[in-house]
Amino acid sequence: MCGIVGIVSTEPVNQQVYDSLLLLQHRGQDSTGIATADGPVFHMAKARGQVREAFRTRDMRSLMGNIGLGHVRYTTKGAAEREEEAQPFYVNAPYGIILVHNGNLTNTRELSEDLFRIDRRHVNSTSDTEMLLNVLATELQGQITGLDLDPDQVFAAVEQVHERVEGSYAVIALIAGHGLLAFRDPFGIRPLILGRRVTSKGKEEWIVASESLVLENGDYEIVRDVEPGEAIFITLDGQMISRQCAKNPRLVPCSFEYVYLARPDSVMNGISVYESRLRMGDRLADTIAKHMPLGDADVVMPIPDSSRPSAMQVAQKLGIEYREGFYKNRYVGRTFIMPGQSERKRSVRQKLNAMGTEFRGKNILIVDDSIVRGTTSQQIVQMARDAGANKVTFASAAPPVRFPHVYGINMPSRQELIAHDRKIPEIGAELGADHMIYQEVADLQAAITEGTSIEALDLSCFTGEYVTGTVSEEYLGWVEQTQLS
Repeated sequence: MCGIVGIVSTEPVNQQVYDSLLLLQHRGQDSTGIATADGPVFHMAKARGQVREAFRTRDMRSLMGNIGLGHVRYTTKGAAEREEEAQPFYVNAPYGIILVHNGNLTNTRELSEDLFRIDRRHVNSTSDTEMLLNVLATELQGQITGLDLDPDQVFAAVEQVHERVEGSYAVIALIAGHGLLAFRDPFGIRPLILGRRVTSKGKEEWIVASESLVLENGDYEIVRDVEPGEAIFITLDGQMISRQCAKNPRLVPCSFEYVYLARPDSVMNGISVYESRLRMGDRLADTIAKHMPLGDADVVMPIPDSSRPSAMQVAQKLGIEYREGFYKNRYVGRTFIMPGQSERKRSVRQKLNAMGTEFRGKNILIVDDSIVRGTTSQQIVQMARDAGANKVTFASAAPPVRFPHVYGINMPSRQELIAHDRKIPEIGAELGADHMIYQEVADLQAAITEGTSIEALDLSCFTGEYVTGTVSEEYLGWVEQTQLS
């Protein structure tokens, strides 16, 4: 999971890209980067850390041009501690291309071999984004017949990228002297949204970003989601051309975007994240009513912030008092997306504090958005007990995470997942809870897709069914081995 944005404007874009990345900071905290194009010349700045830490005044002054892109990184492929792994990535031919990517490629072994032996291209990092950039550059080079570049050649190159690349990818690229290219994998696993605004002089300006809140904050009109398999090319003078570049596109968005990753004030694939989380709470309440005597809960408490909508609905539907007993330190980042288990453990106590007056002598029903490794959940249960809770019931608005997520979320190893090979009561015991309750898979899917025409979601981390159809047991074993070594 990362956050990406690209802008074609009539004025300098450096501040617009910076402001957009601030709004996407929840999608990645490891590193960040901005690139702009001033005519045929690229300018780029990138560094480890969060947006406010990474860019100085001198960096912003150097980012000249009316077209640009940006990225916030959450490590899935590549090393978090290596600054050279930060995006954007650049190649000088053809024309010069700078690219950012949200997602995760699942055929990197084959691509690495092909790039070296067939394409004769050198990849200088462990990042699958650099591989994707070089595949695009190779295919674009093969389409060019003269000095000029036209959209048909760009779209033909993207068609070939879809043929060669497997996994999830939402991509934004700048092609020097020509414009901005954005495209999405044939399953639309990771989000990408197109926006437009018209200046006082009647000129069109364009934006593509991971979440709709970026568009709304910049006073752009939301045009639509980029379709699965579709490519959009925006020229330097603001002309937008689009084409479907995949043979059999099918929208199967990632369910975890709605469970945890996205901000609640975003709309993606026509689905309000906030409203989907309210519906998750409604359906979770029904499951809680089946499995837990209501007398075992005096109050419902969320783990701030992403579980709050679901917890409010659980409390309302069950007729139990809603209270906020955990205070969140706003200056500590999201523990789930921190690089490394030891860092997550250390940050939980810094992030949350339990207020004893809300816990003492009470039976507490804690609602969280999901439970992945269980590191945070174990400490939260202990914090509730230390604060004086009588009984602790832990409920998850998502089903048990039993399988690796290979499409851009850092859940590579089954051994890291607390629910893998455990029954629900065993998970509760591991967490130290008196009761353990999970959302049903069918209820999660219904809560997210209700009122839409979307027929399927990527639920692979809950079901083990991988939508691209190319993820084998051997591949999962290889991923685990490389991540743990």
